[in-house]
Amino acid sequence: MKYQSLAGTAVAAQEGVDDLLIVDDHPLMCEALTMTLKFAFGMKQAQCVRTLAAARDRLKYGKMPHAILLDLNLPDAKGSEGIVCLSRCAPHVPITVISANDDPDMIATIMAAGAQGYISKSLGRDAMCAALRRVWAGEKVMPEGYDPDHRTSTATQSEMAVTAQRFASLTQQQMKTLRLICKGKANKEISYELNIAEATVKTHITAIMGKICARRRTQVVLLANSIKLFHEN
Repeated sequence: MKYQSLAGTAVAAQEGVDDLLIVDDHPLMCEALTMTLKFAFGMKQAQCVRTLAAARDRLKYGKMPHAILLDLNLPDAKGSEGIVCLSRCAPHVPITVISANDDPDMIATIMAAGAQGYISKSLGRDAMCAALRRVWAGEKVMPEGYDPDHRTSTATQSEMAVTAQRFASLTQQQMKTLRLICKGKANKEISYELNIAEATVKTHITAIMGKICARRRTQVVLLANSIKLFHEN
């Protein structure tokens, strides 16, 4: 698969990626990526973590990596949740999503949420390295033939970007509450699952609605769905 770029919208190019964080729960994929990319780019370190929580801990307590590779489906995060959260934790680090999902709506959502690149897990070694080289040189890289002005059924790229930024402002506890709201859980159920008081649940919901500019609980769910937050392939 070939890839196209949008040089005009690139973030600052990395001088060199010596420290890479890979977020993927598949052991063989992690091992293959680590060995391949360390060899191809002469990296000093390529660390793998298997959950979004572990990635957050690395970014909070460890040295900030030069780049991040992110799988869409993690044990504790699905859909755009990973990119929404990590783009807030590491705003100046290029994040590339590596996924088997080639749905144009998903690509549009992920790029709008802050990814620097979106590449397929099915790529061969040389093609993947070439795509990453372009990402780390500062280009926005997507599959060739993908229309960057692609419009989903509910929102434009710019609208999705604004929505993703609003969701990125949620705290971890608010995001946990939101996930349960999107599952259709009532306040009492959310209180039980998160082991917090029902009054605290209501406080979180009020904060969520304020941050994402929603007036009703149903609107919260619709906005989350519009950027495929918690979406499973």
